[in-house]
Amino acid sequence: MNQTIIRAGLCAFLLTLCLSAEAQVNKGYRVGYLSPRPGIEFREDAFREGLLKLGYIEGRNVAIDWRFTKGKAELFPTLASDLVRRKVDCILAVGVNATQAASKATTTLPIVMGDADDDPVRRGLIASLARPGGNITGVISISSDLAGKRLELLKEIIPNLSRVGVLWDAEGPGAAGHVRDAELAATPLGLKLQSLGVRDAGDFENVFRAAAKARLQALTVVVTGLISNYRAEIVNLATRARLPLVASNPDFVLSGGVLSYAADIPELSRRAATYVDKILKGAKPAELPVEQPTKFELVINLKSAKQIGLTIPPNVLARADRVIK
Repeated sequence: MNQTIIRAGLCAFLLTLCLSAEAQVNKGYRVGYLSPRPGIEFREDAFREGLLKLGYIEGRNVAIDWRFTKGKAELFPTLASDLVRRKVDCILAVGVNATQAASKATTTLPIVMGDADDDPVRRGLIASLARPGGNITGVISISSDLAGKRLELLKEIIPNLSRVGVLWDAEGPGAAGHVRDAELAATPLGLKLQSLGVRDAGDFENVFRAAAKARLQALTVVVTGLISNYRAEIVNLATRARLPLVASNPDFVLSGGVLSYAADIPELSRRAATYVDKILKGAKPAELPVEQPTKFELVINLKSAKQIGLTIPPNVLARADRVIK
């Protein structure tokens, strides 16, 4: 009799645990994740890591609806609307174009910028960094603000530098603002910038011919839209033309470019997770100041530099956070 009671009690206890675990899952949060493509500098892993440190385990107490355009920017509005229909608790938008698409899909659902690569104030997404207002907050990479630093690094590795090409997507939202930032930064450095705008993949060969005709000495790329989608092709053309390529995204250097200087992308992703946490706990996006990066990363591809006959000065190499040999 006692054994029967014990077994019954044990069964009841186990049932309670199962129901409790099921309830925990059912009460879990759902986060939408909207990004151009997966695998950008381990961004997704860093986001998961950030959530884990805050007590969120994917598949247990949080579900993440991953949505990637895979380089097709025209899919952003459709994917953003899909996340809204799925009634996620908030949307993590990677890049300003993803943020803009999400903002058009909803004015009430919280949106966390997970690396706005253009000025969100200039794009009309928030009122100010300190008081964003509305339903959008998060972290920004201020990649356009770093244009001057990248040009300074170019001058250090090419002492007689005077002519630099700016490769950019002429149809890409916000890309023109990045070009203007680069032009403003070039003047005090005594550099002349030549715009190399492209509208489709067929333009790349033409702009590199124009670069050769203008005897450009280096190339800086504005990593948006079309430029991002054709990273490998651009790097190959730059290598053939023996043009040092500098970018705002380490992916270009990992693909064979010479140098990148930008905010630490994994760190931004971990910081974005803290915004998601605050919002899930009831914080209002309008009341959460937008955070700017404090950690930056200089990546140099020494192998690529040697391939085009470029010597990286020891003082520049010593400052690199990562060197690809």
